[in-house]
Amino acid sequence: MTTLTGPIRDAASGNATSLVVLLHGYGADGNDLIGLANPLSQHLPDTRFHAPNAPEPCANNPMGYQWFPIPWLDGSTEEQSKASMAASVDLLNGWLDAVAKNDGIPPERTVLVGFSQGTMMSLHVAPRRPEPFAGIVGFSGRLLAPERLGVELVSRMPVLLVHGDQDQMVPPSSLPEAADALVENGFTVYTHVSKGTGHGIAPDGLGMALQFIKQELG
Repeated sequence: MTTLTGPIRDAASGNATSLVVLLHGYGADGNDLIGLANPLSQHLPDTRFHAPNAPEPCANNPMGYQWFPIPWLDGSTEEQSKASMAASVDLLNGWLDAVAKNDGIPPERTVLVGFSQGTMMSLHVAPRRPEPFAGIVGFSGRLLAPERLGVELVSRMPVLLVHGDQDQMVPPSSLPEAADALVENGFTVYTHVSKGTGHGIAPDGLGMALQFIKQELG
């Protein structure tokens, strides 16, 4: 796959002036998150939604996709995981450039919304791009290689991190760990813990995301 494909939901108003990119988790696909456009678009009528599929078939779920393999889940090596992520980062960067050009919507009018592995990709890719996005929303994810952030940082943007306190896939402690590293590197970070929530997106977390997106898009 030389580019990313996935479902798109056009702006409810028919006039898109902002963009939300939804990055799915391990073993899922763009259809897993594009449904979020239904409740969000009611309050963001001028926003177009893209939900690209990750580039690789998932080792544990061939019907879904992965941004990179996860050694403790699928038996891959750390080297394979790192090489795969690097390739996915390149593809995602190229895709983001193409979408901005084709849609005519600049980075400052674009918000990345990730879930799990999609959050990991968002938090890795966005700070290393030359132009800052309007913001990042990260559900149930982690900041990978926080020790590299300060060295590789290019742009900063506001970040909202949301995590369920009953998450058994990605530990809830990942939220403060990511928040601390981001704040140390000059990011404005908001956090929200969804009580009684596992590895998923609860209504209160989605509400916080909507509030954040509206705030950052003005």
